[in-house]
Formats: sequence, structure tokens, C-alpha cells
Amino acid sequence: MILFIKGRLKSFKYAFRGMFFLLKTEHSIMAQTFIFLLVILLGFYAGISKQDWINQSLAMGLVMGVEGMNTAVEKLADFIHKEQHPKIGFIKDISAGAVSFAAITFVIIFLITYLPFILKLI
Repeated sequence: MILFIKGRLKSFKYAFRGMFFLLKTEHSIMAQTFIFLLVILLGFYAGISKQDWINQSLAMGLVMGVEGMNTAVEKLADFIHKEQHPKIGFIKDISAGAVSFAAITFVIIFLITYLPFILKLI
């Protein structure tokens, strides 16, 4: 049991280190973090519901998670084949496309949540 707990703690250590690397080195993650912090502030200002917070949090986590996987795919592809190659480009494009699906999902949730609030201000 103790070995299991030690193993899980070590896994968390690696996971948090990976999150730190993403936040420190990847400009897209930095930009998304900034945008999401603004959206969180907007959520407090607009007084969104508990369900809206859940939806928004899930969408943010989806975007960040898929962006992290996209970064990992790109780094691995660059490591395997440093020069430009059509198949590597195809793989990177698919990975970036997955991020786009997640980002579009976030935008839809954002609009559903905040459009009524924004329209009241106008």
C-alpha cells in the first residue's frame, strides 16, 4: 500500500513538473492561461451560475489538456524527424486540429454563458 502511495505521489510530481514546463515554455499555453484568467474574472463579475462555472472549467481544462498533448506530439515529431517532412507535417496538422476542436467548444460555451450578459450591457 505504501509503495502504491509513493508511486502516485511521484506521478503527481512529474505531472506538476510537466504543467510547469508548459506554462514556462509554451507561448500558446501562456496566452490561453491569460485569456482564461480574464474569463474567470468575467465570471465573477457577471455572477455566472454554478453550472456555468462547471461548463467553463471543463472547457478550459479541455483546451489546456489538448494543447499540452499537441505540444507533446510536436516535440516528439521534431525529435524523430528534424527536417520538414510531409508525414510529420500531416501529424502536426491533425494535432493542431484537435486543439481547434477544443477551442471552438470553449468559444461556444463562452458565448452561451456570456452573450446574454454582454447584450444587457449594450
